[in-house]
Amino acid sequence: MSKYTYIICGKLYNGIDAEFKEGYKILVKDNKIEAVGREIPQPETAEVVDLSDATVTPGMIDAHMHMDYIDWHTIREEVYTTSEEAKTIAIIRTAQKTLSRGFTTVRHPGGITSNGFGVLDVKRAIEKGYITGSRIVAAPRFLCAAGSHGDLSQGFARNPELSNIAQNLRLSLGAGKDFFANAVREEIKYGADFIKIMATGGFFTPYDNPSQQQMNDEELKSIMDTAHEWGKTVTAHVYSVNHMQKLIKFGIDGMEHCSLMDEETAQMIIDNDVYVVPTFCPYEEAVHYDPVMIQTKQKEYRIKLEYYKDALQAGREVIKNCKCKLGYGTDMVATHQNYESGYEFKAWMESGMGTFRTLHAATKVNSEILQLEDKIGTLEPGKYADIAAWKRDLMTDPYALLDCAFVMKEGVIYPTEKCEELTD
Repeated sequence: MSKYTYIICGKLYNGIDAEFKEGYKILVKDNKIEAVGREIPQPETAEVVDLSDATVTPGMIDAHMHMDYIDWHTIREEVYTTSEEAKTIAIIRTAQKTLSRGFTTVRHPGGITSNGFGVLDVKRAIEKGYITGSRIVAAPRFLCAAGSHGDLSQGFARNPELSNIAQNLRLSLGAGKDFFANAVREEIKYGADFIKIMATGGFFTPYDNPSQQQMNDEELKSIMDTAHEWGKTVTAHVYSVNHMQKLIKFGIDGMEHCSLMDEETAQMIIDNDVYVVPTFCPYEEAVHYDPVMIQTKQKEYRIKLEYYKDALQAGREVIKNCKCKLGYGTDMVATHQNYESGYEFKAWMESGMGTFRTLHAATKVNSEILQLEDKIGTLEPGKYADIAAWKRDLMTDPYALLDCAFVMKEGVIYPTEKCEELTD
């Protein structure tokens, strides 16, 4: 016998229209949405969920979450001092906590594990119902070069022998077009949903910078050609405009961060139908300049934030005003716990992005980036019943997505938790 759930909404955001609708109901049949509208008959056997004092939305999606560590304060130590098994346990914990916060789907673009495949085991366990957690879309290992942003052996760079041992553990780290073509094939063989590459340096690693290209042109083209031949998309960690433009010319599908964007590059992104996941959270102290908070960061991160402050501020303005396809992703390895995805809503709101553009990014746009737009991202008949509700005012309260009042994933209601840092 089918199970029905009848949800009474206060306000409803459907993931499509830039408005809140009032007086709506949602009828869920088993794991999918059966109907959405003002006049929906209530089945006699339906469980009634009264959310008349809340705003109901699609389940949120975080398109850039590194899941395989316990605490952002100790992430560097966890890279080297926790086992692959412990990192897999961290992924389970992250998936459970993320779901409890109203984010029913997350995208994992590689992480701190050496082999990376624990995330695929967790993903499959969730899909089979062995454990609970957010739905996972994953690139188990990011592809990178020696000394690059993805080379986590940088932490041992003062001890070359030890650094070399750590480097050799990361089998997706290498050089040459043939190495990277084979690395792409291996990722796909093991179950990758997409391919992630570290195209430039970054802010958080000690011995590189965001303006460096860290793979040569031949390597970049080999990765993209191979992935596309095998039916997978490629996204790149990238900051500087010349490298963004090069990636676009080589056929990149999407880009992460893009924090130093200019208007010319934004137009290229639009013209070539490339998506961007801008990850605002890691750069807030520089964009909304806070010298006191910057001083709390680790030395190399602090130095780069100070150096690139003006460029980050200019890039944020371009991103805010552009018409690019923007996804919502957090990348919170140095600011908040990885499962507190609602902080990105705060960052978007305080940057003037507006409620509906932000919600659209975290729902419909992200479902397209994850290639799941036929299943999730909007409240429409036939989609999975991934539904969240919020009692804070999404129009005025930047903390609204840090306090989830209700979450359902595929028709099952789960307990919620609000952000651990909220005091009210």
